[in-house]
Amino acid sequence: MRQIVAEDLEYLAVGAAILGTGGGGDPFIGKLMAQQAIVEEGPVTLLDPEELDDDALVLPTAMMGAPTVMIEKVPEGMEAVRALRAAERRLGQKADATCPIECGGVNSQIPFVVAARARIPVVDGDGMGRAFPELQMETFHVYGLSGTPAVVADERGAIVTLETPDNVQLEWLARGVTIRMGGHSHLVDYPMSGADFKRTAVRGTVSMAMAIGKAVVTAASRGVNPIEAICEATQDTLYGRAIPLFEGKVVDVERRTREGFAVGRAVIHGLGRYRGSELVIRFQNENLVAVQDGEVIASVPDLISVLDHETGFAITTERIRYGQRVTVLGLPTPEIMRTEAALRVWGPRAFGYDIEFVPLERRFRDYYQRYGVPNEKQKYLTA
Repeated sequence: MRQIVAEDLEYLAVGAAILGTGGGGDPFIGKLMAQQAIVEEGPVTLLDPEELDDDALVLPTAMMGAPTVMIEKVPEGMEAVRALRAAERRLGQKADATCPIECGGVNSQIPFVVAARARIPVVDGDGMGRAFPELQMETFHVYGLSGTPAVVADERGAIVTLETPDNVQLEWLARGVTIRMGGHSHLVDYPMSGADFKRTAVRGTVSMAMAIGKAVVTAASRGVNPIEAICEATQDTLYGRAIPLFEGKVVDVERRTREGFAVGRAVIHGLGRYRGSELVIRFQNENLVAVQDGEVIASVPDLISVLDHETGFAITTERIRYGQRVTVLGLPTPEIMRTEAALRVWGPRAFGYDIEFVPLERRFRDYYQRYGVPNEKQKYLTA
C-alpha cells in the first residue's frame, strides 16, 4: 500500500504512455484531470492485489473512444464517477476499489480521478498489461469474467447501462453508444470480486508505469540515456527488459478515424546504424505490427512504442507526424498475455494480420541471452 500524490501522476503519465504503445488516449489530459482530483480531494491509496479482500467489489473505470477525438473534445472530469455511481446502483453494492482496464495512456489515470472523488483505493494491476482498442481484449474476458453490467457515460450527463450475453457484443454496443456520444465516453465494466481480480489481472502495472516514468524523467539529471533508462527500469519486471528495435525519422503518416478507432500507418526511414532501412508501423489506436524492410520484427501482444529519440517520451498515434526523430522500442508482454486463449483475442490474426506471433525473446534471442529473462520465459532462449 502506498499513497499516490500529484507528483506521482507525472511519472505515471510518462510511463503509461510508453506502455500504451501509441494508444490509450492522451496521458497529458488524463494527468491534469487526476491531479486536480487529488489536489481537491487528497491522496489516493494504491493497493497491492494481495491487500484486497477476496469478497471486495472492484469496478474498473476507463475512457473509451478514438484518441484523436479526445484532443479536441476534452472530458468534463466527472463522467467516470457518474458511471461508477450508476454501476453501484445497478449492483446494489458500493465499490471497494477501482482499477484500470488498461495501463496505457489516459486510462492509467482515469481510475485515480474516480478514486479521489469517490474516496476508494486503486488496485495495482489492469486487464491488458498495455493498451488495446476493444473491450473484449482484456485478461478479465480471456479468463472468464463477464463485462456486464457495464455503464457508459458522457460529459452532458447521459448514462447508458448495458447488459449483453457476451463481451464481444458489449464492445459492439458500447462502441456504438460512444460514437453517438461524440466519439469518446467513460465507462465502468467487468465488475468483479477481489478474488477474481487476483486471478485474472496483470499485476503491478500501475507501479511499474510509475517506475518507468521516473526513470525517463530523471535520466538527464543522472547522466543516463533515456532509452537505456527504460531498458534498465524494465529489466526485473514480469515483462522483462525492453529492446531498442529501430531509430530513424518519420517520413510519412496515414491516419483516419474509422468506426471509433484511429487507424493508419507510420513510415520511418533509418538513421545511424539503421540508415538505408525502412520501418513501417501499422496501428489501430495502438501500434500493432512493426515491419522492417518487408520482415515483421514485432507484433501484438508484445509492446511496440515510438519514443522521442532525445527525451524518451512516448509519441502517441494521434500525435506522430512527419519529421520526428524517433526510437522504436519493443517490450515483451507477460506470459498471462501469451496463452492460446489470449492470442485468439489479441494476437496478430485478431487484427487481420495473417502472421504468427513470435515473442521478442525468441526473435532477438542473442539480446535476451545477454540480458536475461524472467524464469517463466527461459523456454524462449532454447532452440
